Formats: sequence, structure tokens, C-alpha cells
Amino acid sequence: MSTPHEPSAPAGADHGIPDMAPAVPTTPSTAPSTTPSGTGRWQRLDPRTLLVHCGWMAAPLGSLALTALATGGRITAKAWITLAAIAASFAVVTAIGLIRWARTEFRVTLPGSPDGTERGASGGHGHASPTLEVRSGLLTRRLRSVPLHRIRTVDLTASPLHRLLGVTVLRAGTAGSGDGRSELSLEALTVVDAERLRAELLAYADAEGTANDPVVARISWRWLRYAPLTFWVIGGVFVVAGSVYRVLDGIGIEPWKLGFVQRAFTEFGASALWLTVPAALLAVLALGSVGAVALYVENWFNYCLEWTDARTLRVRRGLFTTRSVTIERARLRGVLLREPLLLRAGGGALVRAVAGGLGNREENRKRSGLLPPAPRPEALRVAGGALRSPFPAGASPAALTPHPRIALRRRRVRGLLWAVLPGTAVLAGLGAAFTPVLLHCAWVYAVITTALVLWLARDAYRNLGHGTEGPYLVARSGTFSRDTLALQREAIAAWTFSTSPFTRRAGLVALTAAVAAGEDGYRIPDLAAAEAPAFAAMAAPGILEEFLAYPGTPDHLPEQRLP
Repeated sequence: MSTPHEPSAPAGADHGIPDMAPAVPTTPSTAPSTTPSGTGRWQRLDPRTLLVHCGWMAAPLGSLALTALATGGRITAKAWITLAAIAASFAVVTAIGLIRWARTEFRVTLPGSPDGTERGASGGHGHASPTLEVRSGLLTRRLRSVPLHRIRTVDLTASPLHRLLGVTVLRAGTAGSGDGRSELSLEALTVVDAERLRAELLAYADAEGTANDPVVARISWRWLRYAPLTFWVIGGVFVVAGSVYRVLDGIGIEPWKLGFVQRAFTEFGASALWLTVPAALLAVLALGSVGAVALYVENWFNYCLEWTDARTLRVRRGLFTTRSVTIERARLRGVLLREPLLLRAGGGALVRAVAGGLGNREENRKRSGLLPPAPRPEALRVAGGALRSPFPAGASPAALTPHPRIALRRRRVRGLLWAVLPGTAVLAGLGAAFTPVLLHCAWVYAVITTALVLWLARDAYRNLGHGTEGPYLVARSGTFSRDTLALQREAIAAWTFSTSPFTRRAGLVALTAAVAAGEDGYRIPDLAAAEAPAFAAMAAPGILEEFLAYPGTPDHLPEQRLP
């Protein structure tokens, strides 16, 4: 589609900005090369949206099929009632989806388009800024209008059902959309229309020329060796087993009464446990590793991290469910280098973005990934490429300011109180009540867990550190997941000082930097209480100065006597 009043883009223009509101500078050479879809005419979603709304029927229909298969084709009255409920729900959902599709429209209004002007305060018509408008609702009509210059991210997400139907979901995140309420979502558009609309929306960012090599990273299948180095290798097996149990139990099948399950447990108990228990653990690890590799491939297939222009960073990935996330450079406030314990032991790490406009906490976790588990040198390189500057050298342990020694004692005491003492007490109590064997288990457990707790406490303390380097605040903490944060100091909006009776007695304080991006706040635990205010004032000037008292200055104003 094209705008009749708008001149065509000059040949060879890749990205640019047409003439618009004064807030966005324009030049004749920066007109968008994409064919604009915003002619001011209202457009509807693709009709295949109705089929997407019916995708929820796959689970109940699959349950009925499993029931019929397990019972040899005999369907009980309960199953017929379920089928009738599904049919009624299908009719209701289809009707609601049809109404929703018929009453949902969107358009992009550009300067010079038929509806691209707005009435000024004096009654005349002024030059309006480009906007994305979505109206919906049956009884209560709702119109949402967002200026294009406020759009920070445009994501295209396609589940397997979306890909089967040839459609995708477009989500436009705006400044201040951290809670998800300011996000505009269009479900569903054809892939061609969604790509065209995304290019058009992003064309109105203040773009500059691309770098010589805009591609920051691409997938390397040698990274697959890092896929099993997560805690979900074991936990994921039990999560899947629990999900299967719930599904079978929901359709009336009791897994423990199945013949092959009973035979397996009987043979397991009759065999030598010193052989069967390690074999079972190896089987769980093998299944978990296969699942982790499969999940890695599904999530990061065709992964590419690139700068589409000087102001836009894009991540593309996914096999069955594809995802394309774009982050405006102005909203990228830093990066997080994450090293889970097993991944760190294997020399790997992953990278996440600290950026605004990525939705609520759950959506932020899904969209902020910049690099899958990969070698740590590659993670450092990608983190620097996302920052457009070398990753702060302060991220190395030796360059950060260490925390007080009492922080190590706190970690040792907490580990002994919460891990060693309860388990030892339970085993000793059971041993005294039932069998002396458990008494031996109690002291063995105490010895092993004490050594493990002391080692983890030492590691957690060594990982503590904070500092500043140039425009970045650098903070590191954690043992099960060691996180190194490089955060723009100018992005810090507020500081929070948190203490408990135990930390106050130890002279420690937890410092949290509040930012309008990522997790909304990033915590630096167990700083010296006497040094934390000065560090916070130095890291983000202009926030705490009025609350600080410096040596040689009175802590209160002198009393004034009345005449």
C-alpha cells in the first residue's frame, strides 16, 4: 500500500524517517524505503485468526483420544459429557472469536495520509505525528493510539499452530510498557504483512547508518555441549514425568496400576540396589541431556543477533516457535552475564539484555535472551557487541571491590542452619525412634552437607563484588547462578537500602538500584553499611547527596531564638 500524498523513497535508501513532527529530525535522504501500510484506512486481522483461537481444543481432544486408546475404544458416559462440553465451548469460542475479529481493526496514520492530521487548540488542523491505532470491543469500543516514535520494540512470535497457518503475532512495546499494559498486540497477521508493518514501525526510529559488520553472533552447533549443563537436566525429567502423570490421572488412568509400571518397580526392588540406583541415575541424566539438547535446538535454531541499523538490535531464533525480538539502543540499559554453577564449571555463560519495553517480568525473561549457553569468551564478546563497547574489565574478580569478611560468615551460618541442621535432626530423630541405621545416615549426611555448605559459602563470598567503570555500574553475586551486571549509571533512577536485624548487627546493607528496564531493580547484597551511601552517591550522582552528612558539617541547623 502507498500514500498518495507522500513522495516515494529515493533509490538505495535502507532506513530513514519521512517528514514528521519536529521531535524527530528528518532529511530528504532518510525517507523510508518500505512501502507504507498506513494510508489511514482501517484494516482487519487475517481471518485465520479464528483458527488460532480454536487451537485450545487440541488438549481435550487429545485426552479423549488417549482415553479411547487406553480403554480399547470404549468411551464412558463421562467422556461423552466431556465431548459435549467441548462442542459447546467450541461454538461459544468461535462466536467470540468471530466477533472479536470483526470488531478489531488497526491502522498506521502518517503525515499526509487522509487521517494523518489532527485539530489544534484553535480549531485548525495541525501536522500530526505518525501513530499506530488499534480499536476493538463490541459493547464498549476501545481505541488505543501510540505515536510511532514511542515504540521501542516490535516482536514477531509464531507458535507451531501459527506457522502451520502461515500467520504470526506482532507485539509493539512502547516506553513504559514494562507492566504489559502499554503493549499493543495484533493476532494474527500474515508473515508478509507483519514483516512489512514491523519494518515500517521501526523505520520511524532515529536511525543512523549501520556498522561495517552489523551481525554480532550466529548459532554455532558446537555450543550444544553446553545444553546439558543446567539444573533442568535432572529437574526437567521429573517435571515432564509429573506432567504426564497429571494428564493420565485427569483422563482416568492411574499410572501406578499399569502392568508394566508394577513389573518395573518389582524388578527394581528385587535387584541389587548398588547397581540399580546408579543405573537409574544414569538413565535420568541421559534422558535429561537428550531433552536439554532438544530444547536448546528448538529455542535457538537459526539464532542470529544483529544490529539492523545503528539504533536497533534484533534477536532471531526458534525452530517450531519462532521469535524475533527488536530492542532500541536507547532502551538498552546494560547486559547481564549469567553463569549457572554447572555451566560455569564447563566454562560457559549466557547473556541477557537489561532493556525497557520488553513487557512484564515473565515476558522480559522470555525476550531478553541475547545469547544461549556458549563459551564464556564468546559471551564476553557478545556482551560487548550489544553494548557497542568492550564489556567492562571490572567484570573480572580482581578488579571489583570485595565485600566485608563478615559476609562469608553469614553465608556459612545460613547454610548450616537451613541445610545441615534440619536434615541431620530429622534423620537422627527417625533413627532414635525406629532403626539405628538412620543414625549412621544422620552423621554421614551432616559430614557431607557441612563440607558442601562451606565450599558453596566460600564460592558465594568470592563472587561478591561491585565497582564502577566508565559509564557502567558493575556488580557480581551468586553461586548457583553467578550474575555479572554491567548497568548504565545514568539509567539508575533510585536506590533502596535494605537491612534486617542480623545484617544491622553485622554492619551490612543490601543496595538495590532501581531502573526502568529489565527486572526493575538489581541488588548488591552485603555491602559495608558505612561505605554503601558513598558508593551509591558516586555511582549515580544527584540522588542521595541531599541525604548525606559529610565530616565537618552540622547534622542539624542551629536553633533560632525569637526576639
